[in-house]
Amino acid sequence: MSNRSRLDRGPTTGTTPGSTDAGSQSPIVDLLVAFAVVFVLQRITALHSLGLAAGLFVLAPPIATDPWTIVTSVYAHSDFGHLLSNSLALVVFGWPVARATTRLRFHAFFLLTGATAGIAQIVLSGLLTGVPFLGGWFALRPVRGASGGVFALLGYLLASNRLSAGLASFVDVPGWLSALVFLGLAVAVTLATAAPGVALLAHFTGFLLGLLAGRLRVLHVGRRGGSARPTT
Repeated sequence: MSNRSRLDRGPTTGTTPGSTDAGSQSPIVDLLVAFAVVFVLQRITALHSLGLAAGLFVLAPPIATDPWTIVTSVYAHSDFGHLLSNSLALVVFGWPVARATTRLRFHAFFLLTGATAGIAQIVLSGLLTGVPFLGGWFALRPVRGASGGVFALLGYLLASNRLSAGLASFVDVPGWLSALVFLGLAVAVTLATAAPGVALLAHFTGFLLGLLAGRLRVLHVGRRGGSARPTT
C-alpha cells in the first residue's frame, strides 16, 4: 500500500500533480501564506482606517461598489480564530485534493468556488431577509473568509474519492436522485456549522459546488508517459 494518500494514483516519473517536483511547493502552502499576508495587511490598514480595511477586504452589498472584494474577501478573515480554523480545515480537506491535481487548477478552483460562495451569500441573504422563519438565519451582512472555498474542497473530496467513484461505477443512480442526495448533504453540512454570524449560504454554496465538481472529477489529471493530462 502506498504511504501517500491520493485521490488518484500518481506517476512514477515526471511531474507529479500537486507540485511535488523539485523547486515547487504545494498550493496549500501558497494559500496559507496568502492568508497570513492578507491578515497582516488587514490589520495594518485597519490601524489607518476601518473603512479602508473594509473597502479592500470585505465583500458587502452593493457588490459593484468594491468589486475587487469578490477576490480579496476569499483570503481575508475577521480575526485570528477565524484564520486558524479555516487554515486547519484547508490542510485537512485540501491536501488530498491538491495531491490529485495541478497547482493552477487547485488555485483556480479555490478562488472560483470561494468567490461564488461569497456572492451567493450576499445575493441570497438579500432575497431571504424578512422572510418568516428564515430571515433571522440569513441576515444580510458583509462576508469575508475562505470558508466557501474550504467547503468546496470538502465537497470535492467526498464526491471524488475512490470509494464514491467505485460505488458510482457499480450502482446505476438516476440523475435526480444524485441531485437530491447532494442537496441533502449540503443542507446537513450547512446546518452542522450553524452559529451566530456564520455565512451559512456561503457554506452551502461552496459545499454543493464541490460535490458537483467532485462528481465530474474536474480537478483530476491522468498520466501518459510521465506527463499530466486531463482525464476523460
